[in-house]
Amino acid sequence: MDRTSVAELAALLRRDLARYSPGEKLPSSRELMQRHQVSPVTVSRAIAVLAAEGLVVSRPGAGVFRAETRRTTARPADTSWQEVALSAEAGIPPARAADASGVLGALALAPPEVVDLNSGYLHPSLQPERALAAALARAGRRPEAWSRPPMEGLPELRAWFARDIGGSVTAADVLVAAGGQSALTTALRSLAAPGAPVLVESPTYPGMLAVARAAGLRPVPVPMDADGVRTELLAEAFAASGARVFVCQPLFQNPTGAVLTVERRREVLRIARAAGAFVLEDDFARRLVHADAPELPPPLAADDPDGVVVHIRSLTKPTSPNLRVAALVARGPALARLRAVQAVDSFFVPRPLQETALELVAAPAWTQHLRVLAAALQERRTALVGALRTLRPELLPERLPYGGYQLWLRLPDGSDPAALAAAALRAGVAVTPGGPYFTAEPPAPHLRLSYACAQNAEQLTDAAHRLVRALG
Repeated sequence: MDRTSVAELAALLRRDLARYSPGEKLPSSRELMQRHQVSPVTVSRAIAVLAAEGLVVSRPGAGVFRAETRRTTARPADTSWQEVALSAEAGIPPARAADASGVLGALALAPPEVVDLNSGYLHPSLQPERALAAALARAGRRPEAWSRPPMEGLPELRAWFARDIGGSVTAADVLVAAGGQSALTTALRSLAAPGAPVLVESPTYPGMLAVARAAGLRPVPVPMDADGVRTELLAEAFAASGARVFVCQPLFQNPTGAVLTVERRREVLRIARAAGAFVLEDDFARRLVHADAPELPPPLAADDPDGVVVHIRSLTKPTSPNLRVAALVARGPALARLRAVQAVDSFFVPRPLQETALELVAAPAWTQHLRVLAAALQERRTALVGALRTLRPELLPERLPYGGYQLWLRLPDGSDPAALAAAALRAGVAVTPGGPYFTAEPPAPHLRLSYACAQNAEQLTDAAHRLVRALG
């Protein structure tokens, strides 16, 4: 095994470039292999990194040369004209400028010395990396693996999603999308016209708010409690706003972790039917259930023959950020609209990715992974909750989630979540302030803690102590 990684070798070569003149030839691959005790693959990948940075030029048959020094432009670029061009949308309210602050915050990578309680993706140790690698290898050997797939998705993958969702859903109701975020974008753009109101849970996922606003929609908040969205307020919001779409996460809602009760599930569907509206069900966390959870309620889409529910189910959260494959489920004219919008936006999801997903979920390793993941998430939740219960029990929610990957902490009145998040980062813990989860001013201060991306339970216990010291 190489003692030097690709990144380390690239850094060494980058430093050594100062010894060479522009156009001068670098040592051969054989020399670099012997000097640094690395494999040919490591050398070629390190050279590719430098080439991508414009520092070297590779000439087949001749070698690798230091790139010529780039000439600087005569004057700095002036892009100020774009301010006018991007703002000239008179008569198109509201503005379509995307506010990506909440999304970028969730996607930010924490430095190695910081415990990451911000990310919603699994730590590499929880990802089924071997199963994914095997699935990718098998997918590459499938006949026609690189041919163009049907726009709706591979029939076998659509059929698997239909079985996984259950109830009355069939393969004909399923479109394969490039991950949950892409599916949300397609659904909102398909179901609501620019300028229209869309009802959302409050608090809710910032990425959904960003998608809605970028599509020119007006998010209208509907408050929640421990049992999910408050249905009496949902009915009032439909009547007052005239909205035709309600976006919800009925299972392990982000950020609260709430599960919509059986009674409210029926009410949500009844109220939406009466309003002539769609329910956009984001079922992102169903495969993030904990080992000690009771039996889960079925998706809203499982018993919806009339096409009220548009359902999203993604493989990304329980596997890897890179397996961006999801199902978008609808019936009737809505399905045709979704298909048309998705085709215009992206044509189709790359076939090798679909084939890999199909190989993964069809393998025995898939069920084993879900079982291991359920136990690991329970262990992590228990460790983080246990530490906080000892240190600051008043911060914990009254009802702890038995699925998902996050805790929603209620801070004392008068707290500044953004300032506390900054203090926590200085103490070595990355957490998420609650403000971006609300459509307007938050009714109370909150922090969200994710336990999916931490290395292990011991690190979570240490993070809880650091966080409490930062809170003071």
